[in-house]
Amino acid sequence: MSSTAVTEPAGGSRGEGLTRSITGRLLFFYVLGDVLGSGIYVLIGLVAGAVGGAFWIAFAAGVTLATITGLAYAELATKYPQAAGASLYVNKAFRSPVLTFLITICSLSAVFAASGSLATGFARYFGELVPVVPALVVTLVFIGVLTIINFVGITESVVVNMVMTFVEIFGLVVVMVIGIIVVVRGDADFGVLTSFTAEGNPIFAIVAGVALAFFAMTGFENAANVAEETINPSKTFPRALIGGMAAAGVIYVLVAMSAALTVPVGTLADADAALLEVVRADVLPGSVDVMLKVFAVIAMIAITNTTLVSIVTQSRILYGMAQEDVVPRPFAKIHQARRSPYVALVFAACVVAALLVIGELLSRVDSSLDIVGRLATVTVVFLLFIYALVIISALKLRGEGETADSYRANTVLLYLGILGNVVLLAYVVIDDPRSLFWVAGLLALGVALYLAQRLTAGRRGTGAPTGEGV
Repeated sequence: MSSTAVTEPAGGSRGEGLTRSITGRLLFFYVLGDVLGSGIYVLIGLVAGAVGGAFWIAFAAGVTLATITGLAYAELATKYPQAAGASLYVNKAFRSPVLTFLITICSLSAVFAASGSLATGFARYFGELVPVVPALVVTLVFIGVLTIINFVGITESVVVNMVMTFVEIFGLVVVMVIGIIVVVRGDADFGVLTSFTAEGNPIFAIVAGVALAFFAMTGFENAANVAEETINPSKTFPRALIGGMAAAGVIYVLVAMSAALTVPVGTLADADAALLEVVRADVLPGSVDVMLKVFAVIAMIAITNTTLVSIVTQSRILYGMAQEDVVPRPFAKIHQARRSPYVALVFAACVVAALLVIGELLSRVDSSLDIVGRLATVTVVFLLFIYALVIISALKLRGEGETADSYRANTVLLYLGILGNVVLLAYVVIDDPRSLFWVAGLLALGVALYLAQRLTAGRRGTGAPTGEGV
C-alpha cells in the first residue's frame, strides 16, 4: 500500500494545470444542479411522516447544516484546488493513511447506498406508468442499464447536464405552482405548516426529519473538483457554492410547503411516490392521468440523472484506489475500445444490486422496513462522519497554504457545524441502530478489498498500471 490513498499532483508548474474558464455564474448553476437532484423526489414522504405538516422546517434545518459544512469545503477547495475532495483534505490535515483510507471507503459506501435508494425511488415512479413489473426487477434493470451506458462511454456534456437539471427544476416548479393555486383559491390551511405528528418535544420530530432531508442536500461537495478551473476562486467559489446551496434550500422549503398545503400529511407519508399525490390532487387544468404520467417521467429523469453520476463516481473511486494499490489492481483495468473502467463498473453494479436484493428479502421478513429510507439513512451516516471530519480538517489546516486572498469561513459557524453533524449522526444511529449493520457490511467490503490487494501485491510485483486513464 502506498503511504496514502490520495496522491499529490505530479511535478510540473501550475501553468500546466487546467484552464480557469468557469465563471461564478456558471459555478452557481453547477452547484444548484448538483444539489437539486432527486432526493426530494424520493424522500419527501418519509420526511413528512417523521415530522408532520411542519416538515418544511426539517428541510430548512438540513440546508442550514449543509451550508455550514459547505463553508468548510469552500475554504479548503480554494486553498487546495485539486480533485479527491474529502480524502485529500483529511489526508493533508492528519497525514494518516488509515484515516484517509477510511474516508475514501466511507465515500464509496455512501455512493453505493445512495444509488440503491435512488433506484428504488425510480421503481416507485415507474410503477405509475407500468404497475405490473415488480419493483426489484425495475431497480436491477435500471442499475444495469446505467452501468452499460457508462461502459459504452457516455460523455456528460454541460448541455446534457443543464437540460436534465432544468427538467428536475421544472418538476419542482410544477409542485410550487400547485401550492400557489391552492393558496389563491383560499383552500390552504396554513395551520398545517406548524403541526407535528410526533408526541412530546417537536425538536425531536424536526431532528428525525433532518436526518432524512439531509440526503436531499448532498452533492455540493462535488463542486470542489472544479475549483482549479474557476476564475478567481478565492472570491467566486465561496459565493457560488453557498449561493447555489441557499437557492436549492429555498426551492426545497417552498416545495415542502406546497405539498403540505395541498395534500394531507398522512397521505404524503403513506405514498410510495409522495409528489405524485400533489399532482393527483387535481389542482392543475387538464387530465389528471396525463399529468401523473408526465410528472412520473420528470421524476424518473431527475432520479436517472443523479444515479448516473453516482455510478460514474463509484467506478472512478474504485479505479483511483486501484491505481494507488489500495484495492486489487484489476479495478484499474480500462477497456481498450471504450476507455471505461469496466471491472470497477461491473463490481459496483453488483454491490448495489446486492443491497437491493438484501433489502427486498428483509422487507419480506419485516414489512415495516422501507428500503428507500434505510439506504438513505446509511448514506447520511457515512456523509455526516465525512462532513464532520472535513470541518475539523479546515480548522486544523488554518494558517497553511493561505494567501492574502484566501477565503476563511467563520470559525464559530464551523464549530457549530461540527456539533450539528455529530449530534445528527448520534441521533440517526440511536434512532435506527439496524442501519449500523449495513454500514458495517459496506465497511467490511472495503477492508476485504484492501486485504485482497495486500495478498496479491507480492505476487504481482510493482508493474505499471493496467490502465492509462479514464
